[in-house]
Order: sequence, then structure tokens, then C-alpha cells
Amino acid sequence: MVRRRLFILFLLLLVIVTFAVPALAQNATAAPQVPVDLTKTVGAGSLPLQIVVLLTLLSFIPAVLISMTCFTRLIIVFHFLRQALGTQETPNNQVLIGLALFLTLFVMSPVLNRINTEALQPMMSGQISQTDAVTRALVPLRAYMLKQTRERDLALFLRLSGSARPRTPDDVPTTALIPAYMISELKTAFQIGFVLFIPFLVIDMAVSSVLLSMGMMQLPPVIVSMPLKLLLFVMVDGWYLIVGSLVKSVM
Repeated sequence: MVRRRLFILFLLLLVIVTFAVPALAQNATAAPQVPVDLTKTVGAGSLPLQIVVLLTLLSFIPAVLISMTCFTRLIIVFHFLRQALGTQETPNNQVLIGLALFLTLFVMSPVLNRINTEALQPMMSGQISQTDAVTRALVPLRAYMLKQTRERDLALFLRLSGSARPRTPDDVPTTALIPAYMISELKTAFQIGFVLFIPFLVIDMAVSSVLLSMGMMQLPPVIVSMPLKLLLFVMVDGWYLIVGSLVKSVM
């Protein structure tokens, strides 16, 4: 019985496809044609070319966000802070990523304004080409990364790539600057994370010693230490201090 119903349903679908689709196609053919000029020029290039360039740039936004901004330092420090507090998944990943993202936009706003003024707006008005726009956009990004990159890390990648010693900051190749900036950010984030762990580690050790001296071997120290750590963090206004220090360190 079920097979028979399925067979009847299949026949009905076949009839609909056979008769309805040609009718819809005929109506679509009879509809007035609106000419679309895909070769219409916008700015310095054609519209299809600019669409391809825009889609390509959009696909690189996550890589640029992680490797050329302060987002990596911020999210790693927030992760270490959550581990030091011992709050497991509170605040959750979405909250930390959102906070790190908007702090990144706040810190990088002067760089983004320069990119918009010197590269994006001239390209949209047709004054410069896409290649010139990318070259101009890299200038403020390179200046920011050079400010935050350690000389030792930059020298490492220059030596690995076999590049000559640059005489000016403009001579530093971007392919060596980006990885040098990333490992500098990672080292700084781990240093800040280590400093964050120290006061909470002291609380854990003190609670463990007290519980051991009282003979309370079955009581996990984390149950007692976590409220104390939260109390300390709230009393010193931890988010204010950490976010303020982080923003000052990356600006």
C-alpha cells in the first residue's frame, strides 16, 4: 500500500515537471528583456573585475584579522584569564571572541581610517587602480606591525629567507614581516598570560595548604579557591585593568 502511494506521488510529480516547467519557461521567454551591461566601468576597472577583486579580498579577511591585527594577542590573553580563574567555559567562546573582535576594531580604527582615506576611496572614485590601492593599504598596516614586532623575530625571518639586511623600514619584505609579527604577538600574549596566572596560582596553593593542614583530603581545592579567585577579580575590577592594559599595549 505504501509503495503504491509512493508510485502515485511519483507519477504526479512527473506530470507536473512535464507540463508545468515548459509553460513557465515559455512565460519567462515572453517576458520583456532588460539589457544589463556587465562591461560598465566603475572606477578604474570593469564591474565584473571589481566584483572578483572584492570577493577575493573578503575571503582573506579572516587571515588578515588573525595575522595582521592585535586579535591574536587579545584572544589568547582572554583564554589564559579564563583558565586561571578556573571557570571552565564561562565566559564562553562567543563572548570572548566578540570582545576581542570589537577591541580589535577599536585599536585598529586609526589604521582602518587611513586605509579608507588613502586607498579605498581613491580606488572607488577611479583615481587609482586596484594594485595601487592594495599597495597604499599595506602602508599603515606595515607601520603598525613594525611597531609591535621584535627586531630578533624580524631578523630570524630575514635570515631564513636569505634577504639582504634592510636599510629602512620600507625595505622590509611583507612576507617576512607578517610571520615575525605573529610570533612576536604570540610571545607577548604568553608573557601576559603567565603574569595573570601568578596571583590565582598563589590562591590555589594557599587553599590547598589550608585544606591539607585541616585534614580535609576529600574536598577538592578548586571548590574553595574558585569563589575566592572570583571575589579577588571582582574587587580589583579585573576586566577594567586587563582590557585597559591590553589596549595600551597594542596601540
